[in-house]
Amino acid sequence: MRTMWNQDSFGLPAGANLYGTHPFYLEHRQGASHGVFLLNSNGMDIVIDRAEDGSQYLEYNTLGGVFDFWFFAGKTPANVVQQYTEVAGRPAMQAYWTLGFHQCRYGYQDVFELAEVVQNYSIADIPLETMWSDIDYMDRRRVFSLDPDRYPLVKMRDFISHLHDHGQHYVVMVDPAVAYQDYWPLHKGIEDEVFLRHSNGSVWIGVVWPGVTVFPDWFSRNVKRYWTGVFATFFNKDTGLDIDALWIDMNEPSNFPCNFPCDDPYAAAKGFPPPAPPIREPPRELPGWSCHFQPDGADCGRSVADRADQPADQPADEQLHVIDTQALLFQTQSLPSSDQKGLPDRDLLYPKYAIHNKAAYRDSWNSDKGGISNHTVNTDVLHENGLAMYDTHNMYGSMMSIISRDAMLSRRPGLRPLIITRSTFSGAGSKVGHWLGDNLSTWDMYRNSIREMLAFTSIYGFNAVGSDVCGFGGDTNEELCARWASLGAFYTFFRNHNTDGSAPQEFYRWHSVAESARKAIAIRYRLLDYIYTAMHRASTDGSPVLSPMFYLYPEDRATWALELQYFYGPGLLVAPVTQQGATSVDVYLPNDLFFDWYTHKPIRGRGRAHTLSDINTTTIPLFIRAGVILPARVKSTYTTRELRMQDFELIVPVDSTKGQAEGQLYLDDGVSIEQKDKHSLINFSYRNGLLSIRGIFNFVGPARIAKITLLGLGYKSHDVGNASHVMGDDKVFSTTYDVDLSLNGASTYRAVH
Repeated sequence: MRTMWNQDSFGLPAGANLYGTHPFYLEHRQGASHGVFLLNSNGMDIVIDRAEDGSQYLEYNTLGGVFDFWFFAGKTPANVVQQYTEVAGRPAMQAYWTLGFHQCRYGYQDVFELAEVVQNYSIADIPLETMWSDIDYMDRRRVFSLDPDRYPLVKMRDFISHLHDHGQHYVVMVDPAVAYQDYWPLHKGIEDEVFLRHSNGSVWIGVVWPGVTVFPDWFSRNVKRYWTGVFATFFNKDTGLDIDALWIDMNEPSNFPCNFPCDDPYAAAKGFPPPAPPIREPPRELPGWSCHFQPDGADCGRSVADRADQPADQPADEQLHVIDTQALLFQTQSLPSSDQKGLPDRDLLYPKYAIHNKAAYRDSWNSDKGGISNHTVNTDVLHENGLAMYDTHNMYGSMMSIISRDAMLSRRPGLRPLIITRSTFSGAGSKVGHWLGDNLSTWDMYRNSIREMLAFTSIYGFNAVGSDVCGFGGDTNEELCARWASLGAFYTFFRNHNTDGSAPQEFYRWHSVAESARKAIAIRYRLLDYIYTAMHRASTDGSPVLSPMFYLYPEDRATWALELQYFYGPGLLVAPVTQQGATSVDVYLPNDLFFDWYTHKPIRGRGRAHTLSDINTTTIPLFIRAGVILPARVKSTYTTRELRMQDFELIVPVDSTKGQAEGQLYLDDGVSIEQKDKHSLINFSYRNGLLSIRGIFNFVGPARIAKITLLGLGYKSHDVGNASHVMGDDKVFSTTYDVDLSLNGASTYRAVH
């Protein structure tokens, strides 16, 4: 059974409904595949079982809605997914820089610690593209506010400027719930009538991080204007936080700790928000940073100016003003019955069929009643347009994603906005990326991250997906984090993040983890344009950026159940070590030719497992698939801005049976949504010693092709002019040619051998 009901699910409990709802299944059988999509946002249980006669059946048990089924058939699983994303929406193309490495932690004490982390990554020579802030930056956990003592605006703007000056980026979290306190985002929301309300017109009150809160109604007529307006104020480029991307969380929506029916939210909110950490001065000198981040300087200490530099519309006093509920009645005191959508006489709190919502079975929360309002907004709450949360609950996070994307676009028109969300619904991948939620620092979660990432990228239609590397909850350890650092480099979204109360886990804290991160990031960055090209392909025709083995080898039944090795794009096989204490891994290789990434040694797959041994914790096994040309940068760099200046090496793994290989490279400015007549889509073809370069050449950049490396020709060792060799067993595994070929037009190159 699978339950579809979006739920805040810390620790990703096995068998439970999690953060998203995607009622789409894919089945592959010998010779054909099909998929079925039920376009229905209501809560449901889906049962797969056998009848008494032994036949299989699939059963939908929904709480409402329409049975709007879409059927897709294709020869391969990838064909089916392409059709599905044509309906649900193609995966959103991401900006080039978003493919870099990201660092976050819930519990950074202040802006000084943010700067320390950035500096420490630089000292450790571990490339850091983007720094993230969890809710720590907020004033008493209230969205659209800054802690004036620990994250004062003047220092935050200085911090962000430092990142931007060094080609790096900054992202913060925004939750949907707005504190029910006397501050400007609440007043503006009341004025614009954008919060969820009871049928009598009063706002519905819950409890989240800042204490008592209200929740935006993403279907209200004014909510887009409201959300865009508060973004324009708080994230103003000239006067606020000039963030580069957005992280939205708690948007199932989560409502805690006021369990249903939440009759007294004020009592439940006692102890929220938690006490803030101590206020301190800069702890040590940070070379290269401004005086705001240096100790013992007249211009660097905490001052009245620092305390008062917050936006003029953010109140500075510490007193919380609780607002009378009756004062928040909307002008329309009740919704006309004709405007309330859905079938009449439904019980919106206690449906007659009880879906197996995990929250209903924790601590006996209303478990005998169905429990669909537990840990979330009550399902009898109505939207302004008359829809009930009973019907729209599973869409809340995706609606927030859409409105937030519009708000980010209004800040930087024409630029691709990275938005990472926790809660999703079918089609959300066409707007946003997804991180896999609050996992734990365990080997099970390490393995599950691969399965879950493949589900989102290869079935549900997402480009940017990844788990919290090294785990969110609990303490990681050196071996696990080292393995996870190298695995994370082959997620599509690569971020280290964990929670307060757990041991810090930045990659530089252990020697082996730092080495693992450096090695894996260097490979990722060299292949970043190959990855970017795969994302472009996904965004245009729906070809998944990551694929399970059976997507590329659908006729090989042995690939159908493989979960822990996968293809990145069409040509790179990722096969991580997945067991604690192991230094070997069994890698299944279909009947095809592969090359070891590190040695270029050819390995002929024979439809069986190959055991790889002596794999230390700083190495992840990678294989290049014969016949697929990989465009790689000649060397890695610290940031993606520098990376885009590097020349290319074409890695050409020749299929020995056909003597050929093909590949593709997509180039653009890396950030703009509209790329018509501004991009290059270059096709590489190698046949019988001749490399041909053809395609569309509209993007003009500094990079050229500086090297061509041929794999798989098995030459005997000899001197070949401008070529160098990788040797093994008296044979040449690869030959590299120094060349100088333009990427601004068609050309050919004859490899002499």
